[in-house]
Amino acid sequence: MRLEHGVRAIALMAAIALLAGCGANAGGVKKEDAATKREEAARVHTDLGQQYLRQGKLELALEKLNKALSYDSGYVDAHTVIAVLYEHIGDSAKAEQHYRRATQLRPKGGAELNNYGTFLCKVGRYDEAQGYFERAIADPFYQTPALALTNGGTCLLKAGKRDEAEQMLRLALERQPNDAEALLQLAGVLYAKGEYFNARAFMQRFEALAETRPDALLLGRNIELRLGNGRAAGDYTRKLLQGFPESQEARSLNAQG
Repeated sequence: MRLEHGVRAIALMAAIALLAGCGANAGGVKKEDAATKREEAARVHTDLGQQYLRQGKLELALEKLNKALSYDSGYVDAHTVIAVLYEHIGDSAKAEQHYRRATQLRPKGGAELNNYGTFLCKVGRYDEAQGYFERAIADPFYQTPALALTNGGTCLLKAGKRDEAEQMLRLALERQPNDAEALLQLAGVLYAKGEYFNARAFMQRFEALAETRPDALLLGRNIELRLGNGRAAGDYTRKLLQGFPESQEARSLNAQG
């Protein structure tokens, strides 16, 4: 499953002062300048925090992100990145606090709603997560609605709602035909329904777009076994055991003997 943790760039608007008198204008400009400087400082520290997070320098990342929020406690992107950091180190309570705060600050923001929905799905709050995915999809300015559709469909699968999941995943592919995750998840749905030829078709489309991974190799193996193609199933098995020997999927095959 995919999460949208990339921070959107925010264009800072230049303050425009309307001259209504020297005294009022001076006060207004100072106030706007101070707010703009705080927002700019928050942006800079958020960018630094994100860079440190990508480098694995978690303490420095946390320091910069807290600094960003000290400058502007309402800076949405700082809440998003620090939520990712807390989730990474296993502090679910603080991660949720910041994911939720981002959606409160930007209640119609597709990216923020998708992020929180994905987090909720990870912790097993499937019905609650679905509401956030639906709100994300409803954002007319959201640039990647297929991502929320894919995440929503994957979450529905986890909740055991296969038919609803299939519908949502197909909608994702209507929006973005080359969404590799949606292709893989839909292949899994069709395999579970016994539609093995259709499952193979979606698996082949996935393989043309994405790097191989353990869950995809195991699904490919199982599809080919159901289609009676032992040679192709063996190829998948070899790639899984040789390429990902420590994966859960490889261990499950080894346990079967």
